[in-house]
Amino acid sequence: MRHAKRGRKIGTSATHRKAILEGLARQVIVHERVKTTEAKAKELRPYVEKVITLGKKGDLHARRQALAVLGDREIVHKLFA
Repeated sequence: MRHAKRGRKIGTSATHRKAILEGLARQVIVHERVKTTEAKAKELRPYVEKVITLGKKGDLHARRQALAVLGDREIVHKLFA
């Protein structure tokens, strides 16, 4: 049974799932929308909301946390601008 198991598997390994979500998060911030499956979108939503919340905080620590998640300075700059 899957009691207390959080998140969807999306049919991939853990590292591939993380890479997919990071890439989709970048695309959402750059293009402000993304076309994907419903399961991936539902899994992506809290991931992106946390990054957007970091952008609203606007301090240096939040910027560094967002950079660790997104991995691209230009995207982080757009998020915080």
